[in-house]
Amino acid sequence: MFVRIVKMGFQPDKVETFLNDFEAIKSKVRGFEGCLFLELYRDKSNTNQFFTYSYWENEQALENYRNSELFKGVWENTKQYFNQKPEAWSVDKLVSLE
Repeated sequence: MFVRIVKMGFQPDKVETFLNDFEAIKSKVRGFEGCLFLELYRDKSNTNQFFTYSYWENEQALENYRNSELFKGVWENTKQYFNQKPEAWSVDKLVSLE
Protein backbone atom coordinates (compact mmCIF):
# COMPACT_ATOMS: atom_id res chain seq x y z
CA MET A 1 0.00 0.00 0.00
CA PHE A 2 1.12 3.51 -0.81
CA VAL A 3 -0.02 6.54 1.22
CA ARG A 4 -0.15 10.15 0.04
CA ILE A 5 -0.50 13.01 2.53
CA VAL A 6 -1.07 16.53 1.24
CA LYS A 7 -1.10 19.65 3.44
CA MET A 8 -2.99 22.64 2.05
CA GLY A 9 -3.59 26.11 3.44
CA PHE A 10 -6.49 28.16 2.09
CA GLN A 11 -7.49 31.77 2.00
CA PRO A 12 -9.98 32.07 4.88
CA ASP A 13 -12.76 33.35 2.63
CA LYS A 14 -12.30 30.34 0.26
CA VAL A 15 -12.56 27.56 2.84
CA GLU A 16 -16.30 26.97 2.39
CA THR A 17 -15.87 26.95 -1.40
CA PHE A 18 -13.11 24.36 -1.08
CA LEU A 19 -15.23 22.21 1.25
CA ASN A 20 -18.15 22.31 -1.18
CA ASP A 21 -15.85 21.42 -4.08
CA PHE A 22 -14.33 18.53 -2.09
CA GLU A 23 -17.78 17.20 -1.24
CA ALA A 24 -18.67 17.24 -4.95
CA ILE A 25 -15.59 15.32 -6.14
CA LYS A 26 -14.62 13.01 -3.26
CA SER A 27 -16.63 10.05 -4.58
CA LYS A 28 -14.95 10.37 -7.99
CA VAL A 29 -11.49 10.31 -6.42
CA ARG A 30 -12.45 7.42 -4.13
CA GLY A 31 -13.77 5.58 -7.18
CA PHE A 32 -10.62 6.11 -9.22
CA GLU A 33 -8.90 2.84 -10.07
CA GLY A 34 -6.30 2.05 -7.44
CA CYS A 35 -7.64 4.42 -4.76
CA LEU A 36 -8.34 2.50 -1.56
CA PHE A 37 -9.09 5.33 0.86
CA LEU A 38 -9.49 9.11 0.94
CA GLU A 39 -10.19 11.39 3.88
CA LEU A 40 -9.94 15.11 4.55
CA TYR A 41 -8.78 16.46 7.91
CA ARG A 42 -8.95 20.00 9.26
CA ASP A 43 -6.51 21.46 11.78
CA LYS A 44 -8.31 22.35 15.02
CA SER A 45 -6.17 25.44 15.69
CA ASN A 46 -5.68 26.75 12.17
CA THR A 47 -9.06 26.13 10.56
CA ASN A 48 -7.96 27.08 7.06
CA GLN A 49 -5.31 24.29 7.14
CA PHE A 50 -6.32 20.90 5.70
CA PHE A 51 -4.73 17.53 5.05
CA THR A 52 -5.80 14.83 2.64
CA TYR A 53 -4.83 11.26 3.35
CA SER A 54 -5.22 8.84 0.48
CA TYR A 55 -4.24 5.19 0.22
CA TRP A 56 -3.33 3.69 -3.13
CA GLU A 57 -2.71 0.14 -4.26
CA ASN A 58 0.80 1.18 -5.27
CA GLU A 59 2.81 4.16 -6.46
CA GLN A 60 1.78 3.60 -10.08
CA ALA A 61 -1.91 3.89 -9.14
CA LEU A 62 -1.21 7.30 -7.58
CA GLU A 63 0.74 8.38 -10.65
CA ASN A 64 -2.12 7.27 -12.90
CA TYR A 65 -4.46 9.46 -10.86
CA ARG A 66 -2.04 12.41 -10.89
CA ASN A 67 -1.87 12.18 -14.70
CA SER A 68 -5.65 11.87 -15.13
CA GLU A 69 -8.05 14.52 -16.35
CA LEU A 70 -9.88 14.19 -13.04
CA PHE A 71 -6.82 15.22 -11.02
CA LYS A 72 -5.86 17.98 -13.45
CA GLY A 73 -9.32 19.52 -13.14
CA VAL A 74 -9.45 19.18 -9.37
CA TRP A 75 -5.97 20.63 -8.88
CA GLU A 76 -6.48 23.51 -11.32
CA ASN A 77 -9.63 24.51 -9.46
CA THR A 78 -8.27 23.98 -5.93
CA LYS A 79 -4.92 25.74 -6.24
CA GLN A 80 -6.57 29.11 -6.85
CA TYR A 81 -7.75 29.06 -3.21
CA PHE A 82 -4.33 28.48 -1.61
CA ASN A 83 -2.67 31.02 0.65
CA GLN A 84 0.53 28.98 0.97
CA LYS A 85 2.42 26.45 -1.07
CA PRO A 86 1.01 22.95 -0.55
CA GLU A 87 3.26 20.23 0.83
CA ALA A 88 3.01 16.53 0.01
CA TRP A 89 4.50 13.33 1.34
CA SER A 90 4.39 9.86 -0.16
CA VAL A 91 4.95 7.13 2.39
CA ASP A 92 4.61 3.39 2.75
CA LYS A 93 2.10 2.16 5.30
CA LEU A 94 3.98 -0.29 7.50
CA VAL A 95 1.69 -1.04 10.44
CA SER A 96 -2.06 -1.16 10.75
CA LEU A 97 -3.71 -0.13 14.01
CA GLU A 98 -6.68 -2.39 13.33
